[in-house]
Amino acid sequence: MEYYHDKKMRKLFELLQQPKSLDEIDLSESFIKNLLLKLIATYGNISVSQIHEITGLHVELLEECLRDMEKKELCAAISGGFLFASVSFTIKKQGKLQADKLMSQNPYVGMAPVSYDFYFKVMEAQIKGRFPIKIPKEVIENTFKDVVGNENGKKTLVESAIGGKGLFIYGLPGTGKTFLTSKMSDLLPPLVIPKFIEFSGQVIQLYDPDFHKPSKEQPEDPRWVKIKAPFVFTGSELTTQKMETNYDPNKGVYETSPIIKANGGVLLLDDLGRQKEDHNALLNRLIVPMENKKDMIYVKGAPMVVHSHFIPAFSTNLDITIMDEAHLRRAPLHISLENPTIPEILEVFKKNLDDLGENYTPEVLDRFERVYKPIREGGEGLMPTFAHARDLAQIAQAIRIRKDADVISPEIIDEALDQHVLIALQRRYTPTLFNRIIRKKD
Repeated sequence: MEYYHDKKMRKLFELLQQPKSLDEIDLSESFIKNLLLKLIATYGNISVSQIHEITGLHVELLEECLRDMEKKELCAAISGGFLFASVSFTIKKQGKLQADKLMSQNPYVGMAPVSYDFYFKVMEAQIKGRFPIKIPKEVIENTFKDVVGNENGKKTLVESAIGGKGLFIYGLPGTGKTFLTSKMSDLLPPLVIPKFIEFSGQVIQLYDPDFHKPSKEQPEDPRWVKIKAPFVFTGSELTTQKMETNYDPNKGVYETSPIIKANGGVLLLDDLGRQKEDHNALLNRLIVPMENKKDMIYVKGAPMVVHSHFIPAFSTNLDITIMDEAHLRRAPLHISLENPTIPEILEVFKKNLDDLGENYTPEVLDRFERVYKPIREGGEGLMPTFAHARDLAQIAQAIRIRKDADVISPEIIDEALDQHVLIALQRRYTPTLFNRIIRKKD
């Protein structure tokens, strides 16, 4: 679809051709040769094709560097055929001494990074003028195809994605806050990011496979990756320390924070107010990158400006007043989620069973529905949540497997209901509340 690979993206792909010589690449000659020397020293013996696979550097560029390093007695070719890619290299004594010194200063060995200046230029071109976005109708429909209900919430997410405005989403536990917000990044166009960035000889890791999902089309230069707009999720474990870029001495790289990983996508602070640290300290840390769309990190004490053009989303089941006006101004849109209706939770329960590939009798849906029907209609009068629908389907599957049954029956659903802790608690207290209401009316 044009939306996911438009004219601008195609032009960018033309720019990101794989460099074939030192004159074409954005990295310094010394950085590349140091990387190759550390790699050969680490492996002992390694073929050019392996070096190409690890570093992403073109074979012609590798030949240019390795032949010169060979002349300087740093490494030596020990085997190979007619093609240079099949040649294997080993480290020499002088090269080993130099590699040991380099490893003590910077132990990074892996994919060749992109220079900081090139990263900044390419990212600036993609982010500039990103909003407002015209989102095709089919993209919106496909994004929400498995979202039941929450029509007002869907509209707000679309408006947030169009304008790049932050949002605050709140409601009781189990109403689908995280699930709904996670759909928002699917509304946004993709972008291209470097896997690693080189800054003052140091390496910063930008690409995180936990949050960055590769698209089908990829640039020729493997140092870059086209990703879907990221959805970066943080919860009660978040601290101000984790919002900084920290050095990993084992990898020899600076690992970027959620603020930077979310660039071009959505950053969700979930369970706001449940963190060990004061949530105001966390929100205050976000004000500058939210306002300026850039953040400052420090690499060996040197300041480095990085892009942080994300849409902020805040989620909580506490009162909205936990955020003050200064923070709410950065998230002017809001979604208030109520508990689902009985038809909605029934639809989600059925969908979960179908997605699990389970067979079930028609009475199973009736039994599930009766849990939430009002007491006056012969039901239990429990409060429905989308989390119940997901959990009960999974618990019923486990019970069905344990019993070695072919289908999920009402009896299995009864066992699943008995096993679910939140339903057990509701069953314990709902009758008491019901009796109090009746006595009060009398």
